[in-house]
Amino acid sequence: MKPSIAWFRDDLRVTDNPALRAAVDDGGAVALYVLDEESLGIRPLGGASRWWLHHSLLALREDLASLGIPLLLRRGPADAVVRETTTALGAGGLYWNRRYGEAERTLDAGIKAWAGASGVHAKSFQASLLHEPWDVTTKQGGPFKVFTPFWRTVSARDFRDPWDAPECGRGFSGRLPDQEELDAWGLLPQSPDWSAGLAEYWQPGRAQAHELLEDFLEQGVADYSVNRDRPDLPGSSRLSPFLRWGQLSPFEVWHAQQRRRRELGDGNAVFATELGWREFCWHQYFHHPDLATANLRPGFDHYPWAWPELDGPGKKGPEKSGHRSADATLLRAWREGKTGFPLVDAGQRQLWRTGWMHNRVRMVSASLLVKNLGIHWQLGEQWFWDTLVDADAASNPANWQWVAGSGADASPFFRIFNPETQARKFDPHGKYVAEWIPEIATPDYPQPVVDLKASRQEALDAYGSL
Repeated sequence: MKPSIAWFRDDLRVTDNPALRAAVDDGGAVALYVLDEESLGIRPLGGASRWWLHHSLLALREDLASLGIPLLLRRGPADAVVRETTTALGAGGLYWNRRYGEAERTLDAGIKAWAGASGVHAKSFQASLLHEPWDVTTKQGGPFKVFTPFWRTVSARDFRDPWDAPECGRGFSGRLPDQEELDAWGLLPQSPDWSAGLAEYWQPGRAQAHELLEDFLEQGVADYSVNRDRPDLPGSSRLSPFLRWGQLSPFEVWHAQQRRRRELGDGNAVFATELGWREFCWHQYFHHPDLATANLRPGFDHYPWAWPELDGPGKKGPEKSGHRSADATLLRAWREGKTGFPLVDAGQRQLWRTGWMHNRVRMVSASLLVKNLGIHWQLGEQWFWDTLVDADAASNPANWQWVAGSGADASPFFRIFNPETQARKFDPHGKYVAEWIPEIATPDYPQPVVDLKASRQEALDAYGSL
């Protein structure tokens, strides 16, 4: 019997994994993961994501082993590696779950064409989105540009039920090519190792994903509509990195909360819209593959954002793409959580320590950077890409563009989050700030780096001149 390959990417789970199920049904399943840092257009992972991936592959290996399925690790350009591995194994089937970035789709299409010409049965599956982007259109046949009608359309449809893990004992038991060692990939930070907080806060893998989902449905979702905006309360689901890495599928989350929708009330409906927003971001990315590098609203190409470069303390960055130069001190203060605005600084320090930031604080922090400090949203997006364990290619840039006003379904540009007002409203007792800024009440805490009222007016004047 020829082996069959299940090619894993951002779907690091054994439950509700159509590609894995197809390989098992063929018999002699082999799991393959390729670390691709070379293919054209594939965005290299940030530091926090690399840490998450390392530990996720360890967890996936254990889950697969319990089913009798070996995990083969390979590094290099995916097109060449997948072909070589398929040929070396003499595999008769090659299966994967679809990706939606332009570069990824182009790569996958090339492999499927090669497989067909080589006598290898190749098939891809829908696994990471509730509905395919090309199947959700307006009455005019184009993509949705506004979230509310998009989600009204999508949520009215049926979503398939999630699948159980495949049966044990259908894995390939023959000789495998030489295995690459995960430790040799250098995914974990060294000199210094800044990951202690991540390890304290997270346990990547399917097991914690399902545990958090059950805990949230039991204890958190009923009050989610109120508590989700409170960083001082445990009101978030914390499921975002597990969805990003596919240790939970959206079908698993959707049906788990829908089974209990009557008892969970309004909070359940609000939580469901968060799944919808994730879906909306990915549909945007499918239709706009340059989402991380180009304004969706071209008018913002002329907005005078600053583009500082962090080459040295206080150094002025050169003008870039028509943007004005700026003192890099402001960008550095924002990254390090030293802006003098406690809610923003607490969020930035939470991010650096844990690889995650509360969603309300993300919006406030992003608003301060792009509107009060006048720094281009792409620099904020790049920082989040490097430091968030849940940074994905769609949600990260789409959310930054939403805050900046340059994206789809954007808030009005004049909606500028005041970090002091937001702190009084959503961290009323200062608990969140005190947790992350121990020196908050001492002279060591810095003064605000910018005047909120004056900088707000500068931003509005710049927008008015577009």
